Amino acid sequence: MSSATEVGKDTDPVTRELNAPTDEEYASSTNDGVQQFAYSDERKIGVTGAVFLILNKMIGTGIFSTPSAIFAATGSVGISIILWIVGGILTFCGLSVFLEFGLAIPLSGGEKNYLERVYRRPRYLASCVLAAQMILLGFSSGNSLAFGRYILAAAGSTQGDGWTARGIAIGCITFVVALHSIFPKWGLRLVNLLGIFKVVIVIFIVFSGFAAISGRLLIEPPGNFKNAFAIEVSENYGGQGAYGYATALLQIIYSYKGWENANYVLGELKNPRKTLAIAAPIAIGGVTILYVLANVAYFAAITKDDLATSEVLVAGLFFRNVFGDSAAARALPAFVALSNLGNVLAVSFAHARLNQEFGKEALLPYGKFWASIKPFNAPAAALFLHWLITVIILVAPPAGPAYNFVVNLYTYPGAWINGFVTAGLIYLHYNKSEKWTSPWHTYLPISVIYLLANIFLAIVPFVPPTGDWNAEGYPYFVFPVVGVGVLLLGVVYWACWSKLWPAIGGYRIEAHRIVEDDGKEVVRYRKIKTR
Repeated sequence: MSSATEVGKDTDPVTRELNAPTDEEYASSTNDGVQQFAYSDERKIGVTGAVFLILNKMIGTGIFSTPSAIFAATGSVGISIILWIVGGILTFCGLSVFLEFGLAIPLSGGEKNYLERVYRRPRYLASCVLAAQMILLGFSSGNSLAFGRYILAAAGSTQGDGWTARGIAIGCITFVVALHSIFPKWGLRLVNLLGIFKVVIVIFIVFSGFAAISGRLLIEPPGNFKNAFAIEVSENYGGQGAYGYATALLQIIYSYKGWENANYVLGELKNPRKTLAIAAPIAIGGVTILYVLANVAYFAAITKDDLATSEVLVAGLFFRNVFGDSAAARALPAFVALSNLGNVLAVSFAHARLNQEFGKEALLPYGKFWASIKPFNAPAAALFLHWLITVIILVAPPAGPAYNFVVNLYTYPGAWINGFVTAGLIYLHYNKSEKWTSPWHTYLPISVIYLLANIFLAIVPFVPPTGDWNAEGYPYFVFPVVGVGVLLLGVVYWACWSKLWPAIGGYRIEAHRIVEDDGKEVVRYRKIKTR
């Protein structure tokens, strides 16, 4: 770091607004008004590469597992499919918001920079809250548990979310963390290979669904498309009211996760404004079409009761009904398990590096340890932190169904973060004193739709469902309470990190934005002695 240079350094750390980057510091305007950012050197990824980068991250365990919970919550075939379309629309809205921020503030860190740009007081609060969410809830538990369940299904086991599946899940995350820590290049190669593989699996499900619709089934046709929009209530599905719709939408948003990848690779793109404007809609549109068609396939081959109770094994049940219980059919759940493994690899890789950045910035206690790349030139310590949180979330839920709880806990706090990001963009648009400019513009209706959706997702899970309050084996309010509690824990940590501990230790926190040797701009928080 000795060769890094500081950007925009002032003599007075109090008035030096690193949380509000200026155009003069980070960009220079060309005659056509498109910002060219001085920090970037080579932009190597074109449109095709960007499409697959986003698409491979989006397609994960969700489409193979969450349709069961979504139908169980709504009790309607038609509404379930409509919600998947709504999920795609909301993803487009979120992408527009993040593109406007990302092209105006092309720095690593994503939401961290956007929140800091808007919510400048109290200083560093946004960073601490986001760090709490990313570190404590940025786990791979859902993907790992789905891997365990599909491995058991491939072996012919009928066990549910019991300790056998959780044990396999722990083995999965342990293997992934060890691979990324000891052989990081092979970890990336496996991510890319499995990324292509899981796209092929979804396409295979879609075409198998066409065969099921035409009558190629080993069971009686379920007839789910008759009165598709009727809302039915039975022992296994429906009757959860607004709470059910909120949790269903959270599950769908979990399945679409990865669209924000566009904002984390801006420095690697050729002509980012043009590339993202083409690649992101293609990727998100393609995933939306595949997801809707995959759900049509599931409804064409699985009865309502079986679908509602299949939990994470939706795709496995689909393969059994279409191809039978042969050895070849049992191999298909193993392929889905490999797809799940790909997501564990991808999420672990990304979140470990985010943990490493928090360590570098000294937002984590013993930051140098968590930022270390010894002994294998990989962020082994940050990967261990990711492993630890993932294992805790795997073993903490009570015996019984755990997948839906893990998915909701992972997704829920993001509704609060995305809501604040969107509200901040609306504020920047209408507060002329902010002098906000970006190569990308999000129109007000898009921002309002995305804001209202996130408010709905943040508030409604606290509303009691009309059915059993403990239907999943735990009280309905556990995941929203834990999610909000983690965000509030970030506030408590901020008070200690920026106020209490400096007062006791006789120092102040000062932020420095620096340019590293590779051209990457980062923020480092330093302790400056005051006595």
